[in-house]
Amino acid sequence: MESIYNYTEDMLKEYWISKGEKSFRAPQTIEWLYRHQITSFDEITNMKKTVIEELKKDFTLGTLECVTHQKSKDGTQKFLFQLEDGNLIETVLMHQEYGYSVCVTTEVGCNMDCQFCASGMKKKLRNLETKEMVLQILMVAKLANVRVSHVVVMGIGEPFDNYENVISFLKIINHPLGLEIGARHITVSTCGIVPKIIEYSDFDLQVNLAISLHAPNNKIRNQLMPINKAYPIEEIIKAIRYYINKTNRRVTIEYILIKGINDSIECADELATLLHGLNVYVNLIPYNEVVGKPYERSKKEDMVAFFDWLKKRRINVQLRKEQGSDIDAACGQLRSKHMKS
Repeated sequence: MESIYNYTEDMLKEYWISKGEKSFRAPQTIEWLYRHQITSFDEITNMKKTVIEELKKDFTLGTLECVTHQKSKDGTQKFLFQLEDGNLIETVLMHQEYGYSVCVTTEVGCNMDCQFCASGMKKKLRNLETKEMVLQILMVAKLANVRVSHVVVMGIGEPFDNYENVISFLKIINHPLGLEIGARHITVSTCGIVPKIIEYSDFDLQVNLAISLHAPNNKIRNQLMPINKAYPIEEIIKAIRYYINKTNRRVTIEYILIKGINDSIECADELATLLHGLNVYVNLIPYNEVVGKPYERSKKEDMVAFFDWLKKRRINVQLRKEQGSDIDAACGQLRSKHMKS
């Protein structure tokens, strides 16, 4: 049987019509799944018993098994979940001034092989199904006893390498009768798969886009991110410009500061020139060091100098506050450690 958490409203409408029922059963079902968060179809009280029996015959609800739950002093929580096939994924809950944000994983492992990242140390085994992304939100909210108000799709894996399932996930968590997470409170991050950035420009929800850039030129980006050899910076900038012109929405540029690699004033100046005139917002991120990787976090004074130079060049920028440093902060680190033990 298939998990009902794979189904968007449109898919549920098709299902109910195929059963001879009215299409209103679809939003009704969504409300029970996500507003009431039922654990059994028998908990539904406003459907006929025969209708409930159809659900029980065709669908499962399912869950994820929490293997490890880490809590940071700053309120960040990290979960290691086991899937039905035994694979492991990570999900992170962050407490922000504006509410609770969950960082969602989209794949078991990652093939992008970014040299500084713990996620790519374990190659991609498969895409996550929509249900496995939806359940991350439901399980984290339940285990931490919080309401999730924001979602970032930038956990393990490249979201645009699992495009269709990610799009279904976004529709489900945004649904007004479901989790009702506002589109502008959701951000999807990509390392720069240009054709999918173009396709994403036509997505009808106003979900935010973030680009993991991490370098101001092709020489450094080729060193850090092999995907740049397929889609170099010039193509990424063209895709960003296309997205902005099509959607009239700002793009976030993610830039991890790595000591001696991409954190010089020269890099800051080159980045400012690259982004000049674009409606972008640069998010400077302190590097979470990864065992087995040769990279180190930039010095505090170098991060501040980088930030100040971008401000001087009139680039919209923030230096992100570090979170979860006293737990396995780097994405993929907890999973890798558990798999070695």
